[in-house]
Amino acid sequence: MNITGIFISRPVMTTLVMLGIVLFGVAGYRALPVSDLPNVDFPTLQVYANLPGASPETMAANVATPLERQFSTIPGLDSMTSSSSRGSTNVTLQFTLERSLDAAAQDVQSAIAAALRRLPPGMPNPPTFRKVNPADQPILNLSLNSPTLPLSAVDEYAETMISQRISMIDGVAQVNVMGAQKYAVRAQVDPSLLAARGIGIDDVENALERQNVNQPTGTLWGPRQSFTVQATGQLMDAASYRPLIVAYRGGRPVRLAELGRVVDSVENDKVAGWFNNARSITLMVQRQPGTNTVEVVDRIKELLPSFRQQMPPSVNLDILYDRSESIRESVNDVKFTLVLTIALVVMVIFLFLRNVSATVIPSLALPMSVVGTFGAMALCGYTLDNLSLMALTLSVGFVVDDAIVILENIVRHIEMGKPRMQAAIEGASEIGFTILSMTLSLAAVFIPVLFMSGIMGRLFHEFAVTISVAILISGFVSLSLTPMLCSRFLKLPGEHQNAFQRGSERIFDGLRDLYGWSLRGVLRHHALTMLMAAGTLVATIYLYGLVPKGFIPNQDTGQIQGSTEAPQDISDRKSTRLNSSHLVIS
Repeated sequence: MNITGIFISRPVMTTLVMLGIVLFGVAGYRALPVSDLPNVDFPTLQVYANLPGASPETMAANVATPLERQFSTIPGLDSMTSSSSRGSTNVTLQFTLERSLDAAAQDVQSAIAAALRRLPPGMPNPPTFRKVNPADQPILNLSLNSPTLPLSAVDEYAETMISQRISMIDGVAQVNVMGAQKYAVRAQVDPSLLAARGIGIDDVENALERQNVNQPTGTLWGPRQSFTVQATGQLMDAASYRPLIVAYRGGRPVRLAELGRVVDSVENDKVAGWFNNARSITLMVQRQPGTNTVEVVDRIKELLPSFRQQMPPSVNLDILYDRSESIRESVNDVKFTLVLTIALVVMVIFLFLRNVSATVIPSLALPMSVVGTFGAMALCGYTLDNLSLMALTLSVGFVVDDAIVILENIVRHIEMGKPRMQAAIEGASEIGFTILSMTLSLAAVFIPVLFMSGIMGRLFHEFAVTISVAILISGFVSLSLTPMLCSRFLKLPGEHQNAFQRGSERIFDGLRDLYGWSLRGVLRHHALTMLMAAGTLVATIYLYGLVPKGFIPNQDTGQIQGSTEAPQDISDRKSTRLNSSHLVIS
């Protein structure tokens, strides 16, 4: 007995196998992450080095150059870029896609250790590095601002309450606070006042470090009770710093307030952010690789009402950017296209077969193949994105062909007068090998895509596997479910046809006659046919050159992003927003 006959003679087994595919696919669909594109991790490391007070030229010559020379010896390094600004250097190392990021991190650590002896001795800390993924954009940006509270107080809410709580959500990788305004006290001393009293700037620095300490003082032990001595040396605001004694001159103390201004300020007053023309703190949330962007954003949004309740009413918490909105819209559009494609294919089958049972039987291969593919995608760790859904949309035209071929051959045997069971067994066995070869050859078309290298290969790997799995499942359904249903439910139209069947029959007869007339004309005029074929080929090549080409099709996300850059010597007082700014308009 052939393999098709096993499924025909055992309908209960066939039904259970199909139900297993459906349940497996539904469970996989529920577990699939949702994203706009497949996950492509670029092996990238960023190295940071700081030397306070150094000019950009000094950072580039004395810090960036020794590091770059040492990094250039690391195997698998694809590109290396560096940028130096006042007091800091950033070196970005991007490795080939085949390079292990963990092994590359070990090589970078060894290179930094080897370059330490060539770096300036005044660096407060050795260079550090971290793993980054340039393709992993923030999924949610939150803006925190207040018209009444100082930015340092707003930053405290962002740093201690919101950022830490969001970081605990499953699927969140990290939360970056942009435009941070951490509270700090600034002592702005006057050089002329220092010179008049014979005090150096290092004396002021040492006095600040010596008299602003928070260290354990000790314990007083008594016969019945012990007392922990607490020192009040921690200074918390500018008012506490002003009476601080810097030195003694002429038998009297010289206090910090006598040497200049002591004000409440922030750690870095050269960084600023705006939201709707109001100074604000921005929280940029990044997700973990392979997680569902939509679900992570929904979990974060569920916490926003509780954040607003815990903060004063004067603090505004707004959503600046939500990446899940564009993902929802694009994925929903592709889902609608997929459903519409399935409906159109079923409609075309019905128009040609004009039989309800003959239409339903091959049409079942469509949902079975699509749903079963979801389970395979979940096992492979893929995402529900535009490329995978596009693969399923394209597969709709392929997966139904095998079932229609099986159906037509079984109908041919029934029209010969054979019972449905016999016609199904003989018809399916005759064409079973043909269906198997068609399925394997069609799936083999996408094998070269699996061996594509580079970023394109990473992106379309998921596409090739998804469409191949859908084709293989459709071939299995066509060899099992389709003949089993034909053996029990297929009904041919009777001798008495309704008006729709008679009208469509006349239309199809006319189309057949028109095709026969055109075919005979083509066969009579060989030279003209070859000339038209050559002209079509030339026109195709010419139009291919005119078609615009790009990496990924453009899409409207409802945002405009722009950046500006000014010279390094520009004053932050005159152009705070132009020195290094980023504009986002939603």
